[in-house]
Amino acid sequence: QLQLVESGGGLVQPGGSLRLSCTAPGFNLDYYAIGWFRQAPGKEREGVSCINYSGSDTNYADSVRGRFTASRDNVKNTVYLQMNNLKPEDTGVYYCAASESYTAVAGLRPNYWGQGTQVTVSS
Repeated sequence: QLQLVESGGGLVQPGGSLRLSCTAPGFNLDYYAIGWFRQAPGKEREGVSCINYSGSDTNYADSVRGRFTASRDNVKNTVYLQMNNLKPEDTGVYYCAASESYTAVAGLRPNYWGQGTQVTVSS
């Protein structure tokens, strides 16, 4: 069973930046498309971004396009979400999720989920 581990969350002021990382110790992430999701208090979980196996194709929610960048380093077996110009409405728990199918991830239906990392944007 693929197990995903997120890191890099924290407290940041509006306009600041954070970089989230997603790894899978003992598994080769080359075979998985990765999605980033978030859930704010009292709200449903939403898709933020997805990236295909090689990193050649990415997609973003309208609310983060131009501010967030997904990338992956398959040598380091790590997927990243660079978040710039953060806003208070970006606050939430961020999850990475994976599937062998890019279609499934892009369709917000991944098979495997991490435990999440908290991102708080506040002055």
